[in-house]
Amino acid sequence: MTVGVVDYEAGNLKSVETALLALGARISISSSPEELLTTDRLIFPGVGDAAAATAVLRARGLDEAIRSFVATGRPVLGICLGSQIVLDRSEENQATCLGLITGVARRFSADLGLKVPHMGWNQVVPTADHPIFAGIPSGASFYFVHSYYPSPDDHSTVLAETEYGIRFASAIARGNLTAVQFHPEKSGPHGLRMLQNFLDYRG
Repeated sequence: MTVGVVDYEAGNLKSVETALLALGARISISSSPEELLTTDRLIFPGVGDAAAATAVLRARGLDEAIRSFVATGRPVLGICLGSQIVLDRSEENQATCLGLITGVARRFSADLGLKVPHMGWNQVVPTADHPIFAGIPSGASFYFVHSYYPSPDDHSTVLAETEYGIRFASAIARGNLTAVQFHPEKSGPHGLRMLQNFLDYRG
């Protein structure tokens, strides 16, 4: 089994690679749509600006490759920016995103009186059963770095929530596509367990 990792100049690729190799995974980090489409699973990481990232995805044909991969039913995992770009759009520079899950990536309001970006460890509380959280206790802490968060239209797509001034969706899913706002690859044993769950996940 090979795990494809999308390289689109916005991914936190080294830490993702290190975590997957620690789990014994065979990985292919690539910006080639054709190569990624031959893999068994796909991870779509990312940090940075949504508009810039989506522009790179379109220029390289990776937007259609990701859509095609999702359509095959093979497991896909979005991480951080990857959990925002799967939505219809982002408030960050009014970016048009992939539209795989209906909704918007919203910026934390300054009215909350909290530091933005939301950075550091915070609790993740599952709101639905899903194999990605197998063996991970409710309220386990994961590492976050973000100014925007997923706001899906359909609450049934929310897998987990986190409190930061408001309660926001920190994990979402539709079918074989799962996306998390936090960084499992930087979140110690619980994060490694989540990545192992993704490797084991059969859809």
